[in-house]
Amino acid sequence: MVQKLDNLAETPSQTAGPYVHIGLMPTHAGNPGSFATEIATDPITGPVSGEVIEITGAVFDGTGWAIRDAMIESWQCDGAGLFPGQPGADPGVSGHCRFAIDGETGDFTLRTVKPGASAGRGGTVSAPHVSLWIVARGINIGLNTRIYFPDEDNSADPLLARIEQRPRVDTLIAQKLGPGRYRFDIRLQGAGETVFLDL
Repeated sequence: MVQKLDNLAETPSQTAGPYVHIGLMPTHAGNPGSFATEIATDPITGPVSGEVIEITGAVFDGTGWAIRDAMIESWQCDGAGLFPGQPGADPGVSGHCRFAIDGETGDFTLRTVKPGASAGRGGTVSAPHVSLWIVARGINIGLNTRIYFPDEDNSADPLLARIEQRPRVDTLIAQKLGPGRYRFDIRLQGAGETVFLDL
């Protein structure tokens, strides 16, 4: 039985990583064969309906330095706005991916299907987006954010509508680089700091 440790406060010396790769992406960490297959290496598991896109980006710290030991997980619905397990969901879309920042360049690449608008509680409809969870050395608690797309109608998205500082909404909108190609940079601090979600 796990004891609840409510009397021991977390200290600055306690930090996530770099062990997250060892435990969650052992092949990437140089320890292949730990699992029969790595978990969630691709959000697309077969032929899919919809547009396959590529999102590239990087994670920057408060000094503008690209963090090269971050790990990211993504979740999303399929091209029709249905999540895995929902009736009619695209069987070729797992919706979940775990990937690492390139240790040399500091960039990440996510190849996936462009998600559709998805229905939420109370009849709300969210604009197409990809949810991200970011961990790295120095980030004690994983950070949650979203990628929205500049070529979609984001005007009625319930989450974007709740961001009081309107200029910061732009930190959640990817840049379109070309057909099916987007750029999304994550800034942990400073000018252009990405909006993170308290989930």
